[in-house]
Amino acid sequence: MLFRQLFDKSSSTYTYLIASAKGREALIIDPVLENVERYTQLLKELDLKLVKVIDTHIHADHISGIAELRDQTNCVTIMGDKTPVDVVSMQVSDEELIKIDGLEFRALFTPGHTSESFSFLMNDRVFTGDTLLIRGTGRTDFQNGDPQDSYNSIFNKLLKLPDETLVYPAHDYKGDTVSTILEEKKFNPRLQVKSVNEYIEIMNNLNLPDPKLMDVAVPNNLKLGIDLDKQKVNNGIEPNEFKNCLLEKDIILIDLREQNELDKIGKIKNSTRVSFPEINDYLNKNKTKLQNKKILFYCAIGQRSTLAVQISKSYQYNKCLHLIGGLKNWKQAGLELIK
Repeated sequence: MLFRQLFDKSSSTYTYLIASAKGREALIIDPVLENVERYTQLLKELDLKLVKVIDTHIHADHISGIAELRDQTNCVTIMGDKTPVDVVSMQVSDEELIKIDGLEFRALFTPGHTSESFSFLMNDRVFTGDTLLIRGTGRTDFQNGDPQDSYNSIFNKLLKLPDETLVYPAHDYKGDTVSTILEEKKFNPRLQVKSVNEYIEIMNNLNLPDPKLMDVAVPNNLKLGIDLDKQKVNNGIEPNEFKNCLLEKDIILIDLREQNELDKIGKIKNSTRVSFPEINDYLNKNKTKLQNKKILFYCAIGQRSTLAVQISKSYQYNKCLHLIGGLKNWKQAGLELIK
């Protein structure tokens, strides 16, 4: 496995790049916009293909790099399913697995710092975002944070992990890079409490100033996702028109989601699942099958399908359409899904 921990000085943010091996698929956690060029250069040097990017929560101290990485690399962007708006192309639930090339990351819903915060567990390490820091915990006084939720997330979920589990947070302000669950149990001053009320008392009296970029970062990070106007100009069609296309002959209907997404909410009848990271290979290897066919793409909210149309054009497939707003719009239009 390749593992890199990168640091942004201005926001004291840690970004993590993980890949199964040189020349394989990669995943990035908590990227910073200003450092995207640095990430892409490292991907090139290590001969890696970026397939997924995760944000642990809506950040208040920097603008996320997920949208720029998505646009530059066609990767899938991921956050937990409590995220308030359609910021990313794929949302994951508590305990859901994210897979890349032999590696698995288990999503853990850990609210408290913010209401939508998630951590991500991979074998011997956990990426805790701002929920659990090294010798500290994430503040709970904005973005629907809640000290009782923070206590429950830390004491009833993260501290239940094996003692030797490595702790990799999204921030550190003292120069520490990694800890363990056992170290935090023993030495984290905010965790040396005897009750949830004692923890709440500590968190409610931190009296910290707001992050410097909070008024800029939060609204911008909430706008990084779905853009229906952009989807329309990339051969996007509305749900009822998409439904009518399904009645035509010589069509191929492709579901770009992961299997676990399909299992959760179902699919459009007669669709073939080709997960988005596999779409290049599928289009390249099935030229005879797809020749003269109308290809219809859909995904969760239309981001992956927008990219799939763009990719298809590079293979000279000119009869490609996709569902604007994805299955979210499809369901809002009252149209049917099957399991």
